[in-house]
Amino acid sequence: MGSAVITARAAATFEPVGRSVAAARAFVRDTLQGWGFPDIIDDAVVLTSELVTNAVVHAGTAADVLCVRADGGVRIEVSDRYPERELPVQNPGSRPGGLDREGGRGLLLCTALAAHWGVEYTSTHKKVWFRLDVDDRPAGTRSAGPALPAEALPPADSRVRVAVVQIDRSGAVSAWNDDAEHLFGYPADQVKGKPLADFAAWPHTPGTATGIAEALCLSRWEGSYGIRGADGRVIPVYASHLRVRDTEGAPSTVCLLVRDDERAVLQSPQRPSADANAGERGSADPFEVFIGSPAPDDLDGLLQRTVERARDMLDGDAAYLLLATDDETELEVRASTGLPSARQRFARVPVEAGAGRYGSARLPSVHDDLSAIPGAVPLLDDTGMRSVVTVPLKVEGRLTGSLGVAAEAPHRYGNEEALRLQFAADRIALAVESARLGELERLRRGSLSFLVEASDLLAGTLDRDQTLALMAQMTVPTLATWCAVYTIADQSSEPELSYVLHEDEDLIDGLKALLAKVDPPEPVPTPGARVWTAPAEAARAKDFRATLRDLGLTEPDRHHATASGISLATASAVGGETVVLPLVARNRVIGMLTLGKPTDDHFRQEILELAEDLSRRAALALDNSRLYSERTAISQSLQRSLLPPGMPDIPGVEVEVIYRAAGEGNEVGGDFYDVFPIRDGAYGFAIGDVCGTGPEAAAVTGLARHALRLLAREGFGGPAVLERLNAAILDEGARSRFLTLLYGELWPQQDGSALLKVVCAGHPLPLRLRQDGSVEPAADPQPLLGVMDDLELYEQTVTLDPGDVLLCVTDGVTERREGSRMLGDDGLTEVLTTCTGLTAGAVAARVLRAVERFAAEPASDDMAILAMRVPEHPQQ
Repeated sequence: MGSAVITARAAATFEPVGRSVAAARAFVRDTLQGWGFPDIIDDAVVLTSELVTNAVVHAGTAADVLCVRADGGVRIEVSDRYPERELPVQNPGSRPGGLDREGGRGLLLCTALAAHWGVEYTSTHKKVWFRLDVDDRPAGTRSAGPALPAEALPPADSRVRVAVVQIDRSGAVSAWNDDAEHLFGYPADQVKGKPLADFAAWPHTPGTATGIAEALCLSRWEGSYGIRGADGRVIPVYASHLRVRDTEGAPSTVCLLVRDDERAVLQSPQRPSADANAGERGSADPFEVFIGSPAPDDLDGLLQRTVERARDMLDGDAAYLLLATDDETELEVRASTGLPSARQRFARVPVEAGAGRYGSARLPSVHDDLSAIPGAVPLLDDTGMRSVVTVPLKVEGRLTGSLGVAAEAPHRYGNEEALRLQFAADRIALAVESARLGELERLRRGSLSFLVEASDLLAGTLDRDQTLALMAQMTVPTLATWCAVYTIADQSSEPELSYVLHEDEDLIDGLKALLAKVDPPEPVPTPGARVWTAPAEAARAKDFRATLRDLGLTEPDRHHATASGISLATASAVGGETVVLPLVARNRVIGMLTLGKPTDDHFRQEILELAEDLSRRAALALDNSRLYSERTAISQSLQRSLLPPGMPDIPGVEVEVIYRAAGEGNEVGGDFYDVFPIRDGAYGFAIGDVCGTGPEAAAVTGLARHALRLLAREGFGGPAVLERLNAAILDEGARSRFLTLLYGELWPQQDGSALLKVVCAGHPLPLRLRQDGSVEPAADPQPLLGVMDDLELYEQTVTLDPGDVLLCVTDGVTERREGSRMLGDDGLTEVLTTCTGLTAGAVAARVLRAVERFAAEPASDDMAILAMRVPEHPQQ
């Protein structure tokens, strides 16, 4: 900045995250406001926003922002740590890139808005700077607020004390008034000549160098800090510093201080009043106090304090403040005092309520007597208020809200009060709008986070009941006090109440009973929330109240005694606004999401919009769970048809089967088994393995199992049965799969033994466990099925003596792996040797445990275990 004299500096560093851009804007705005340069704030914020975005978003590094105040202007520097990044190069003769381009826009804006700008490189940083010039103005000039006639300003409340402290150019106190002595406990002679810094508890803002000495040198400064009182306590104050010249022409500062909870903006000159009474009052009050505000990011606190100050300023009995919706068609009650605020909060009224100036919220209006015009101000119906004055809140000509003050007596307010209230509204409108936009931004960020989390939760389940529960739990209490979900099975079905939730668990049963007594809402596919009055009307029904009175129920009994299952507490819980959102998926209404508030409470528009977004996601999740449930039921039904209906009771032989299909949701895979009666005294058994897993393998499983039963009962022997099954598999053509199969026929014998004839077509050999613990194969290997046309198979005869076990398994058992190790035939034989004396069920269970413990990972292949044992002492 050449030879310009630097008078103030402020610096801050912002991390490479998205929220840093907003933080940088706020930093520059606050700094320039504190320096008294409101005229250049907008340009500075726009340029800073673009340059910080380039650093933290595009370059991906931290951004250092430095504000330098010097004679005639402000220089702002934005540095990032990406020195290799070059300036965007324009093609010769081309126009500069448009404002909708992705990169380089910040430099184009510098060209358009800044008096001077430039780029500097170092080995570690790249710095872009710009300078904004400001016009000279007299010392002490205040830029805040419009200039209004004295009679338009409100008088001071006698309870407000304003400390007036004057500080000379050396920073010492030169004047100390009576209110300052009252507030802080020091008489004037104890503080005059001492530095204000000895008494001020100045908050040091991280990243800035502005201290109390710098603030006292500014032409104007407003904010909060503390004053150490005579008793040693720090008293929080809200101050307005005005730079003036004393009687000798030397610069000094006048500090106007009130307690921080007043947050007042002060008008200092004493003004004459329009009439004698006002003149007497004006002469008694050297300062007039205007409505103040809390921190700008605390919207609810700001609005509540505004209505309280407005009521006190006009000596009213009630006051209220409404904020306009984005389209300026409705106003929403956001704060009130002297009125049932809980009942009125978020209630909505139209901006244009009728013809004429008194029917529009865009103009000030005064109602002398509301009893003469019933319904003129719906918010005041049945409140006892008779007179009311309302004024609009406007920012840059746009309606942002409405402020009203009411009194129980008629003819309390006139044009003078309307002018004073309008002045108040003009001063507070910008702060309210700023806080509202901040709240809206936080709400939208929270909404995005809420919807992301909701989507994750809904996507994490395909169970219908769990989806219904998640829908309700996500809305209560975040969006509503209670929730009910109705579902529609098909287009011909009536809506069914499927799930109910209330934030008070004791009221859920009563809420269900009440909703069961009213007709469900109509399944209208129109998007958006619509009001449903049936629950509130049912709760307020005369016969319902009469029933409660007949039972002798009073207010203290409302949480305990009930009438027809509905308590007074339940009636109160559903007495507020109730809305219905359709659950639409795949162009069909599959249900309704119903949200409710307690008595006379309302939903705010932002919540309804968030609920609408949630309902769309919930509808798709609910329909997906329905489709999944239907297809799962069909799949399970088909799979169960492929399994044997049950195990026959074979005299003198124990039989046990364990079957595990690989894959989630599969009950049948490529492995199969069967045990069935062939004719009197003869039984067939089979265990096989179709190549592959899943539904394709299961189809061949069904063919094999049914063909075995049919052929065996036709009288064919084992080899003939398998040869004909082989031909049937080959006839399937491209759908055929090769099959390993162990098939046998069993005849229990009179001596307690069992005769078996088996054919082992490419299957793992059956193992025979004798009573002495020895294990041996019970058959020889033969060719598998589904590969060759001509097979020459033969059967082998095996006799199981009492105490012997025949174990048949599929390769899912023997090929169980853990890394390079495999259980194999030897491992299975080793397990079987430990099963001497065990029943067939115990043998099968021990084999299964051995397989599961062999590897940590779940089995990836189907598995079937068939154990048959001849008891040592057969039952008679």
